[in-house]
Amino acid sequence: MRNHRQRFNASFTPEKYRRFLQLLEERAGEPPRFRHSETPVFLSAELVDRMAQAGREMVEQLLANPEYRRASSQAIPERYRVPNEASVPLFVQADFGIDDDLNPKLVEIQGFPSLYAWQPTMAECYRDAYGIDPALSAFPSGLDSSEYHALLRKAIVAGHDPENVVLLEIDPENQKTHADFVMTERMFGVKSVDIAQVRKVGNKLFTPQGVPITRIYNRAIVDELERKNIQLQFDWRDDLDVEWAGHPNWFFRLSKFSLPYLDHPAVPRTMFAQPVDYPDQWVLKPLWSFAGLGVVVGPTREQILAASPEDFIVQERVNFLPIIDTPHGRTKVEVRIMYLWLDDGPRTVNTIIRMGRGTQMGVDHNKRMEWVGASAAFIEKEP
Repeated sequence: MRNHRQRFNASFTPEKYRRFLQLLEERAGEPPRFRHSETPVFLSAELVDRMAQAGREMVEQLLANPEYRRASSQAIPERYRVPNEASVPLFVQADFGIDDDLNPKLVEIQGFPSLYAWQPTMAECYRDAYGIDPALSAFPSGLDSSEYHALLRKAIVAGHDPENVVLLEIDPENQKTHADFVMTERMFGVKSVDIAQVRKVGNKLFTPQGVPITRIYNRAIVDELERKNIQLQFDWRDDLDVEWAGHPNWFFRLSKFSLPYLDHPAVPRTMFAQPVDYPDQWVLKPLWSFAGLGVVVGPTREQILAASPEDFIVQERVNFLPIIDTPHGRTKVEVRIMYLWLDDGPRTVNTIIRMGRGTQMGVDHNKRMEWVGASAAFIEKEP
């Protein structure tokens, strides 16, 4: 890992970074809407495998826990309780930081899709702009690009005519993740559709152009629907004649709500919001928000007392180690392990990297910084 990092830093030029950004724009057809780091991250297969194994163990532990299954079912708000729930989450993400002992520690886990189409595109742009060693893989678990695309096609399209499969999102044209929607359509022919424009006739759904929808790749986040008070032309509780690529109930079931039920060495101590000693050594997190919205690192006692246990957790604060050498100092890294659960349990298929030197990894916490932001991992085999 260190040799690849040293070689990259020594050969880095601003011109190469500009070329990387240019490639991103060319392949997405638009400039990036969120910051991409100047550098990829070089990880050992051993570290990635440890994270991947920990994430699988956590999901399996939760699904084997009857108390958790009952409680997570009850946690789904009645107005968002979708019928015909899948028995397992199709998409799983587990986010890890690295602690002072170089051990992965869980940040959060979710049963909701992520940037599955954009991440390999980003990795290809890094490789082409910087001449990344072809011996390094952008995929974990020995996958190659063609295998990854086949698995992702099976998860999203699942044998349907792509014309009848939609990526469902809130105002997709104006989302920061729009490039992922562009690449999803380019890879599989699946177009993004604004959830507010979907029409219901009987028990069937249709696009604004009148195309019948038979399968939905759901990317609409309930927290955003609530915040923007978006009115839909269908009810989540309707028994619709449609399949879900990522059943919406798993957004609630496998989420921050899950963390207090986990007993695993990679999981920091987590509880539903309650008074704690030394509150500044904890993190206060809303259960259903995304992208770090509402997270308070080192809350006051008053903030914790004001937080409802139905809506917040407190998680022991972990000192994540800055392990990436950059010209601007050592930088922290958060690794998202991405799984697809198609057949025999969650399979590791990709990673997402976020780099930062702020209190959190989100863009808002790393403004006016360089060598931070979204990135891709290149995985180095152990000798």
